[in-house]
Amino acid sequence: MTERIDTRRVFSDPVLWLAFGFGSGLSPRAPGTAGTLVAVPLFLLLDQLSFAGYLTATVLISLAGVWICQRASQTLGVHDHPGIVWDEFAGYLVAMIMAPEGWTGILAGFVLFRFFDIWKPWPIGWVDKKVHGGLGIMLDDILAGLMVVVVLWVAKLVV
Repeated sequence: MTERIDTRRVFSDPVLWLAFGFGSGLSPRAPGTAGTLVAVPLFLLLDQLSFAGYLTATVLISLAGVWICQRASQTLGVHDHPGIVWDEFAGYLVAMIMAPEGWTGILAGFVLFRFFDIWKPWPIGWVDKKVHGGLGIMLDDILAGLMVVVVLWVAKLVV
C-alpha cells in the first residue's frame, strides 16, 4: 500500500495540486474514479470550444500532464502514485472526443473510460508496465481514452 499523502502538502505545492486533480486524488477510495468525476466539469467547460479548440486543449493538457506527472512522481518518490490523477483528466477528455451529446454521452464516456483504465487490456497494460516516467503515467490513460473513442465510433456506425 502506498503511503498516504499529507493534504497540506498537496494544497501547498502547485505541481502536486494539479497532479492530484485539484485535490480529488486524495480520495481514500478509488482516487482514479474521483479524478475522472472532477474531469467532467472540465469537459463541460472545454466542450464549449470548437472541435479544433477542444482537440487543441486536450493535446495541451496531455502534453502538460507528462511534465506534471513526472515532477509529481519525482517529488513523491513513487512512480504513478494512485493519487496522481491528471492522467485521468487527459484520458477522459480523449474519451469524450466521439461521445454522444448530453448526459448520456458523459455517462457513457465515464463508464467506458473507467472500465478500460481499470481493466487495462493490451496495449494499455503493456504500456502501464513498460513505459516509465511522466510519459508512462499519461500514456496508458490516453490509450484507454482512445479505446473509448473506437468503441463509441463503432457504436455510432451500428446505431
